[in-house]
Amino acid sequence: MSRTVLGGSARRDRGGEKAALRFNEPRDATRGGVNRPALPGERGRESPLWINRPATRASGCTAERAGAPAAVAGRATYYDATDRGSCSFDPPREPSDRMVAALSGADYAHASWCGACLAVAGPLGDVVVRVVDQCPGCRRGDLDLSREAFAKIAPLSAGRTKVAWREVPCPVAGPVVYQVKPGSNPQWIAIQLRNHRHRIARLEARDAGGVYHAIARTDDNYFVAPGGLGPGPYALRVSDVHGHALEDDAIALGSAAQPGAAQFPSCR
Repeated sequence: MSRTVLGGSARRDRGGEKAALRFNEPRDATRGGVNRPALPGERGRESPLWINRPATRASGCTAERAGAPAAVAGRATYYDATDRGSCSFDPPREPSDRMVAALSGADYAHASWCGACLAVAGPLGDVVVRVVDQCPGCRRGDLDLSREAFAKIAPLSAGRTKVAWREVPCPVAGPVVYQVKPGSNPQWIAIQLRNHRHRIARLEARDAGGVYHAIARTDDNYFVAPGGLGPGPYALRVSDVHGHALEDDAIALGSAAQPGAAQFPSCR
């Protein structure tokens, strides 16, 4: 989708400058840079131990329990966050809902970071934002923040600023929410996860024989079963990047947002 960066050009030469990190910053000895948070599949969690709902606690939360995931150094610009964004979440209704960010195409990683929360540190302070979009002109490690979020960490007149950011649990209330895309039917269905504490790693549907099958995620942040899942209701299993799993067995075919049974637990 087309996006306009307001706080200066997102295509820029960072000239090797580093942000003053406010978080622990483990270095990559071979590259001399700041280690990045791992993307889904990079932490060896392809086969977590699944246990029935509401949730399971897996051993993949070491970084969060330690309280110091690796920080990422980059630059931040800002934009008017008033539409759905690439993640296809509902547009924010109030300015207070606009603590959001867009990631570079490389970091967006085919929607795998949609809905994740980031703690961002800048010259004036810190802010927690939710990932809702991608910034095609941004470089890896850079952020395009909403105007409201940028103002929390730097003067808007600066246009762009050095930042350090890391992934943090989202301050959500209530269970995860399933959003079935309008137009879905027994022969084709797209499902989105909302209101989740941690990044989503996968969504699976259970067949009549009790076997779970993965549903592929598309760039617009919907999990799409091109052959459909039948008339429903559906038994679904969603897992986060820390290996927690939630199961819900009564998700109906329809466009209304449907709350699940539980929320992903904190790793602490």
